[in-house]
Amino acid sequence: MRRIDPNTLSNLEERVVRINRVAKTYKGGRTPSFNVLVVVGDGNGHVGAGIGKAREVPEAIRKGVEDAKKNIIAIPRVATTIPHMIIGRAGASEVLLKPASPGTGVIAGGAVRAVLEAAGVSDVLSKSLGSANAINTVWAAMDGLRRLKRAEEVARMRGKSAEELVPWLRETRPAEAAEEVAEEAEAVAEEAAPADAAETPAPEAEAVTAEAEKVPVEEAAEAAGEAP
Repeated sequence: MRRIDPNTLSNLEERVVRINRVAKTYKGGRTPSFNVLVVVGDGNGHVGAGIGKAREVPEAIRKGVEDAKKNIIAIPRVATTIPHMIIGRAGASEVLLKPASPGTGVIAGGAVRAVLEAAGVSDVLSKSLGSANAINTVWAAMDGLRRLKRAEEVARMRGKSAEELVPWLRETRPAEAAEEVAEEAEAVAEEAAPADAAETPAPEAEAVTAEAEKVPVEEAAEAAGEAP
């Protein structure tokens, strides 16, 4: 996947998801340090996650932000939701993501919610199906978002239209929906016109048919008059 330069993105927001204090034991005693899970996103289809480790929290956050910016991905969206259902996996964690209609909101836990909101997805349903470890659930959510495809592409693979895949897509594209309705009406009218023409004979055709039926009758009458 093509790497996205964070300097080209505007309004990049940084979110600290989790701060974990750890300690390593040496001969002289225990040395504490911190690892921080950070999510960055512009709220417009770009999101990244990373981990920073240091002996001080501010330094760990700085490193986490740098790592997250290296892992930024672009995700396809349909208005305020995702195009289709997906399950992301990382280690023992699985995260289910499903599209939701406008106004639903982000139905997700803390770690996954941070990823979705940073990506600009404001209507989505999610469920953690495996380990609840914050780091793994974030990676699982990122895996699911990374594997999303455009609605039109998925609809074409399934032999459907994008509106059938995402029913509320018409509401987000009023102009296109109006054009589609007009095209459907024209197609129905064109299909109905030849059928009506075939069922209703033209006046000239009726006259020819009447003459054709009339000739045998007159011939039969003449033959009957000539008979003794």
